[in-house]
Amino acid sequence: MKKVLNFITILFVFSQLSVHAQRNKATTQKGTAQSPNIIYILADDLGYGDVKAFNPEGKIATPNLDAMAANGVKFTDAHTSSAVCTPTRYGILTGRYNWRTSLKSFVLSGYSKSLIKQERTTIAEMLKTQGYTTAYVGKWHLGWDWDVQDKDSNLEHNKLNANPEVNFASPVKNGPATHGFEYSFGFCGSLDMAPYVYVENDMPTMVPTKTTVSVDEKGIWRKGPTSDDFVHATVLQDLTDKAVKYIDEKAKGKSPFFLYFPLPAPHTPILPTTEFLGKSNTNMYGDFVMQVDDVVGQIRAALKKQGISENTLLVFTSDNGCSPKADFEELAKVDHDPSYTFRGTKADIFEGGHHVPFIVEWPNRAPKNTSTDKIICTTDFFATCAELTGYKIKDTEAEDSYSMLSLIQGEKDEEIREYTVHHSINGSFAIRQGSWKLSVCPGSGGWSYPRPQDIKQEKLDLPAMQLYNLAADIGETKNLIAQFPEKAAELKLALKKIILDGRSTAGAVQENDGMEGWEQIEGIIN
Repeated sequence: MKKVLNFITILFVFSQLSVHAQRNKATTQKGTAQSPNIIYILADDLGYGDVKAFNPEGKIATPNLDAMAANGVKFTDAHTSSAVCTPTRYGILTGRYNWRTSLKSFVLSGYSKSLIKQERTTIAEMLKTQGYTTAYVGKWHLGWDWDVQDKDSNLEHNKLNANPEVNFASPVKNGPATHGFEYSFGFCGSLDMAPYVYVENDMPTMVPTKTTVSVDEKGIWRKGPTSDDFVHATVLQDLTDKAVKYIDEKAKGKSPFFLYFPLPAPHTPILPTTEFLGKSNTNMYGDFVMQVDDVVGQIRAALKKQGISENTLLVFTSDNGCSPKADFEELAKVDHDPSYTFRGTKADIFEGGHHVPFIVEWPNRAPKNTSTDKIICTTDFFATCAELTGYKIKDTEAEDSYSMLSLIQGEKDEEIREYTVHHSINGSFAIRQGSWKLSVCPGSGGWSYPRPQDIKQEKLDLPAMQLYNLAADIGETKNLIAQFPEKAAELKLALKKIILDGRSTAGAVQENDGMEGWEQIEGIIN
């Protein structure tokens, strides 16, 4: 009898262990199923003042972005890591400041080699380890290695009019697939930079058979080889169709997905389709902004159609401020300012260069119709996704990324970063702490007056640095460098440490690339 009881007891214990194991298995599977899909939409050269949700006095209707903001969180003090395209994109995908690479100023060309080193972890690679499927659709502008037949040593970075001989029948190397994207479709540079060739999964979709060029002031693109399936005027919608198709396909899968969707608009060439021409009652740029807004509407509609909008973390922002190509003078005639109340434009160290609209919509977890004025940077996306998925960041990864998950979820409304570093097209630096901003250059460092060439040609006698209290002077009109030299010295010292430590987050000191001959930091570190 005693043996029988022992046997029954053992059976009971095993049955409970089995139930517990099944419960754990179910919980794990449930947890995987509940991991949010992540979509990152990156507009190109869209100003803070171009979105009604951020600028109620703006004259361009943006109903889809406004609806997204009403259903999510609006970040009113968001900054790109650079005031121009390529560097910002590097920071988004790696969580590392762009100026730590060999690219100390300017941008890459359509023929440039890959800026991201193979050993550098990207957000796509990180999310793959966490069970995500990954895709990129759109404007890459981070370089990849074409099969170049004539070896031109000047191709690496900024020769925008380069025209090398390329074997377009060969796959590219060190492209999106190398950096963690399982599916990819897009083009290498900006929409105004040759070559005009789509590349899908690292293979050109067609060999170009013609050469095109446009000299229209707003619709300009440089002369270069063009594939028959690459039509500048339809590229924005063609890319959107690919993104929607990807969403439709992955919505049926068991794994969560990450879609990086960098748009080529409203950057030049400014080419709104017929449906949007004249619709904004501003100018062609305003019409193009409305088309960008429509793209956001199409993505949101696809998510709702597939029943996955509630558990999709949808991000929208811009890669820098608005370009002068939008024609600020023309827009001023209808009382519209793409830079809002900020000084400067794309390329500048002033706020207009890098202070951008930033919206996060995540119905399952993020509060609705809320805003935060806490400072964030586009490099923060990596750490945010890492915390979201439980990934432990290594010392050699995401050195300048702070998680903004608490801000997205409305758990805390506290600053997540003490310092934020800004960078202009000519490689000039600024550092932000709270309301204080120190720019370590005498002018814009970019395209607004006083430009570096204006200072030189007009022999302007300007202070070497600029200190602003943005809480009282968001337009950066009063340089307080003479009144608060101690604060300027404190911020400059902090900037020096961030540069030399190779990181701004806690962790082991890392190395920057290209330290030798880096002229833009000489006045900071010496």
